[in-house]
Amino acid sequence: MSENPDSHPLTDPAGDRAAPLGVIADDFTGATDVAVALRRAGLRTLLFFGVPDGTGGQGQGHGGPGGRLPEHEALVVALKSRMTPAAAAVASSTAALEWLRGQGAGQIYFKFCSTFDSTPRGNIGPVLDRLAEATGAGPVLVTPSSPEHLRTQYHGCLFVDGVLLAESPMRDHPVTPMTDSYLPRLLRAQTRERVDLIGLRTVREGPAAVRAARERAGARGARYILADGIDESDLRTLGRAALGTPLVAGAAGLAAGLAHAYAEERAARPPGAERSAAGDAREAGAVPRTPEGPAAVLAGSCSRRTLEQLSVLIDAGRPRYYLDAVATPDPLALADAALAWYDALPPGGGAPVLHSSVAPGKLREVQRELGVERSAAVLEHATGLIAAGLAGRGVRRLVAAGGETSGAVVAALGVTGAHVGTEAARGVPWIHPLGGRPPALLLKSGNFGDPGLLLDASADPA
Repeated sequence: MSENPDSHPLTDPAGDRAAPLGVIADDFTGATDVAVALRRAGLRTLLFFGVPDGTGGQGQGHGGPGGRLPEHEALVVALKSRMTPAAAAVASSTAALEWLRGQGAGQIYFKFCSTFDSTPRGNIGPVLDRLAEATGAGPVLVTPSSPEHLRTQYHGCLFVDGVLLAESPMRDHPVTPMTDSYLPRLLRAQTRERVDLIGLRTVREGPAAVRAARERAGARGARYILADGIDESDLRTLGRAALGTPLVAGAAGLAAGLAHAYAEERAARPPGAERSAAGDAREAGAVPRTPEGPAAVLAGSCSRRTLEQLSVLIDAGRPRYYLDAVATPDPLALADAALAWYDALPPGGGAPVLHSSVAPGKLREVQRELGVERSAAVLEHATGLIAAGLAGRGVRRLVAAGGETSGAVVAALGVTGAHVGTEAARGVPWIHPLGGRPPALLLKSGNFGDPGLLLDASADPA
């Protein structure tokens, strides 16, 4: 398998500027996580929810002069493809790839969850297969390791906070229960391509050793090379080794390593080849401030960490409303009742939380009563209606807990592009819709943040 013979993917065809890194993320909270990782490494990053229409980003003020996008070094397209049927995930990822190529992206990064959320049917393998085919990629470096989020790969096994994946709370995930920790076996179940492994000892020998191991694996017929990594230096080594390859895949950890490699290459260019970092920051614009004013929390994730965060909110006396899809399976009626409850709240009680998050046992009861797909559809539709209703009532800060919840909120509010703002927690930035339309959004992956995150993020500014 040979690499795409196109020009070096870090330079556009004119050769006078760096080509942007293009990222396809399989859910919205993962997209915000990877976008802030790229920004933290120094890359000017634009984030879009869904595949934009046309070069101007759906025609809602996203483009610059002449309909072009603002200056950038990375583009992130957030999809809702993690839990969709594999064929739909492949189709949306292909559309994102075509748009990114149209914007001149020289290298593609497929961002999936750091706990490898998927089933033997996909969607990581099928999407990787399509992207590898479309980009003409040779051996593709892959790792879900993201040490800042306590996800690490060692001897091909995925650990979550030092515990094997199959022994972590992910074993009880209601949609993608992870009952195996060995990544090569998990990925082989989803692809006809050969999967190989690069161990930590090779990674610690440096980028050249990783590149050589990658090429040897490719010569044996391997398409996907899972690489060990247990700390940030390992991910930076892998990022340098992956620089210049058509396709890379993993969680935010490897994306950050790749972004640092981009930044290092930019710094090594001759003076005058690129504008100064200060000039870039001025052109990209200052980070919007998180607005003051009313806040609310919408929680749909049933992860252990989100349930802990919800418990902290409740213990603090915050008003709460449970979205009971069994009692009210009509999303319109469920949303209307929730908004009526919100309207009747007395002042001074703090930001309320409206949630469908429940413990695993209760979740199974809901799914038995309504079915998995119907219960999810009812709650996502209702959550979107509630988000729109809260925005219409003047809520200026909206905190969403869970990938599907975040997707429903973004879709209901019509947010198609955003600036990435300051982080409320590592990998959890405030998102400010382009055009300055409120509310500001905090889109939190279910497992992210400390127990006090939801309480702190929705508190009144000091």
